[in-house]
Amino acid sequence: MVLQQACLYPADLFETVAGLTLDRVWWAVYTKSRQEKVFSKHLVTNQIPHYLPLVQKTYISCGRKFSARVPLFPGYVFMLGSEQERACSLTSNRVSRILPVHDASRLWTELEQLFRLISSGAPLTIEQRLAPGNRVRVRRGPFAGMEGTVLVRRGKTRLIVAITFLQQGASVEVDDFNLEPID
Repeated sequence: MVLQQACLYPADLFETVAGLTLDRVWWAVYTKSRQEKVFSKHLVTNQIPHYLPLVQKTYISCGRKFSARVPLFPGYVFMLGSEQERACSLTSNRVSRILPVHDASRLWTELEQLFRLISSGAPLTIEQRLAPGNRVRVRRGPFAGMEGTVLVRRGKTRLIVAITFLQQGASVEVDDFNLEPID
């Protein structure tokens, strides 16, 4: 049995708004190299709400096939915490810098959509340095209600769910007849 790395604390972070209090704000924590999962464990131990987007990656080494859950955005963990919790996170000695998020409601929405996209198990493509495109909403299917940007790659329509704060995101293939433009 493979132990799955927890990447969301608490498990219902995106299902409740109880964690949104006046003293808690979103922080984008940039960790030291390859320290995201250990930092996430530190936050769980200290009961600090956070989200570390992990995706399954398969690679071949020495003729053998391996699979691992790796950060979608290397180096970044999104933390919802107070000033005291931010200070507590620094005690892990795994933080390079902490960036305040100025548009918390937008980040919350984008992270929730990204969580739904990753949870669906659909094959994702990592997108970096996103260019603006047509904004759309998915009308039906497993991604119904999600909003994103349309991208056409190799003749296939893809929906990009972006974290604009980082100018990065992930895309998934969708049928264009399930999309409607956002005014």
